[in-house]
Amino acid sequence: MRQTPLDYQTVTQAIDEMALGDFSQATIRDIQSLSRVLEQKTGQPFIHLEMGVPGLQPSDIALQAEMKALQEGCATIYPPNGGIPRIKTAAAEFVKAFVGVDIDPLGCIPTTGSMQGTFATFTALKHACDGTVLLLQPGFPVQTTQCDVIGLRHVGLDIHDYRGPQLIAKLEEMIVKENVCGMVYSNPNNPSWVCFSEEELEGIGALATKHDVIVLEDLAYFAMDFRRDLSHPYQAPYQATVARYTDNYVLAISGSKAFSYAGQRIGVSCISNALYHRVYPALQEKFGVGAFGDFFANRLLYTFSSGTTHSVQHAMAALMEAACAGQYNFLDDVREYGRRARFMKDVLLANGFYLVYDNDMGAPLADGFYFTVQYPGMTDLELTRELMYYGIAVYPLDTMGSLQQGVRICTSFFADDQHELFARRIAAFHQARG
Repeated sequence: MRQTPLDYQTVTQAIDEMALGDFSQATIRDIQSLSRVLEQKTGQPFIHLEMGVPGLQPSDIALQAEMKALQEGCATIYPPNGGIPRIKTAAAEFVKAFVGVDIDPLGCIPTTGSMQGTFATFTALKHACDGTVLLLQPGFPVQTTQCDVIGLRHVGLDIHDYRGPQLIAKLEEMIVKENVCGMVYSNPNNPSWVCFSEEELEGIGALATKHDVIVLEDLAYFAMDFRRDLSHPYQAPYQATVARYTDNYVLAISGSKAFSYAGQRIGVSCISNALYHRVYPALQEKFGVGAFGDFFANRLLYTFSSGTTHSVQHAMAALMEAACAGQYNFLDDVREYGRRARFMKDVLLANGFYLVYDNDMGAPLADGFYFTVQYPGMTDLELTRELMYYGIAVYPLDTMGSLQQGVRICTSFFADDQHELFARRIAAFHQARG
């Protein structure tokens, strides 16, 4: 019987009882459920690195604004499909202040989490042009599922071997070959934390204009490239974006990570002025609303959820207003994720692990919400399973469209009092293989 920090037989039995086998079919929820079961069975704490869920307290600005809105009776009134005027104005100003781009408030549409915004964008693409969506991967697995749910064809490109001019050349090849009408990526990237350069974004924008491709830029980790201070409104450096280089874009801004307001499910989809008003004959024929933005708000969001929860729109608007006024530095708290990542990377690299996505075109990656690692001689599924015996839950990359072997590490639930425990368990893992 092997000696591991968590009883070997207990862990093996739990894996067998959940029918997880080699973990090739395990979801994030499966891994989380297994780790919770093992905590109960062994009485030992797990180090939860599997879930991309914010772990910080939200600002009192949001809480007070939402409570005030409820006290003033907003719960009795349906919100407009396209959002209340306050959040539309605040979002447009926020984009100007921190992205450096002008968008009409009309095109800033609150959604029930930015995930609903991506689903609405995919659905609009399905009906407007019915081509293929190109996912720049690794990426958020649910976006692939969203495409599958509505029958939208999709293809993926693992960017590990394609950066700079090679990335742009490969994208153009795939756009032409696969009849691509939409492209999606996160920046910073989930899970690799790679950030596209301005040169790459300029190239993507040029392709979008040349080939009439709509770019969905998922800014779930807005301004969290901590190598540069992006926290000051109306001054460079700004959040990097394709919006400077094409009119064919939708920016998905989330309240979950940068604003630590995940539980209230709020995001804003910011549609470019040109795209908002662009009339698609297929939309006009099928739905009687041809303009992309009007279809997005008045057909899709209306049928999805009849708008976004009224009170949380006030919360998100208040956060954006305070940030634009320089009264609230929304990055101050979330820099903690970077500090956690630095500690964990140091421990892992000192014990035989290596970074999978390890640089941004020769420059070190930022330390942030996610990073990716692997241990020599193992597959990502083997590493995911083996770390369970050491009380560490991670997530394999192959489920996220990556062609590389490795696992995703999320820093959000890593607690200060787990430093010594993490270091001890990783050292034991490495020693057992030495």
